Amino acid sequence: MEKSTQESQNSIFYRAYDPLLQALIVLILGLIVMSGAKLFNWLGIMETDPLFPWTTSASFILFFAMFNSIYSLSAKDTGKYWSRSMIGFAGLAIFSGLLAWLFSQVSIGDARSYKWIYFVLTFGYLVFLSMMAFMKRVVEFAQKEEWNRPRPRKR
Repeated sequence: MEKSTQESQNSIFYRAYDPLLQALIVLILGLIVMSGAKLFNWLGIMETDPLFPWTTSASFILFFAMFNSIYSLSAKDTGKYWSRSMIGFAGLAIFSGLLAWLFSQVSIGDARSYKWIYFVLTFGYLVFLSMMAFMKRVVEFAQKEEWNRPRPRKR
């Protein structure tokens, strides 16, 4: 039993990776996908939608938001993690948007509804982080609380 507990604590979900590193990795992955799509389009292997870079950008921002929120559960210093997460999210949104603009040559204002998708992703990210912080506080409270046997009822 000891070994399975040790193995589960070595899971990636028990480690709080630096949010700035997470954002950088997601940005690089997005760049790879956008470059690959551009290359395939250029070689004639596959034709992509002109707004595919915006779709990729939004997808990777959502990916960051979900996993960053999950990793926040294992952060020792929640305040520091949150501040670095906000900086990482803002940087990822800005630089990913710039990459999408460079690859598509379409501004976010002209990219149909992607401006609103970015807005929803930002709002959703804040909701994800808030839910995780609330869940973490509930679990910490439950772990600290002494639980006694319920009082028997008189019938």
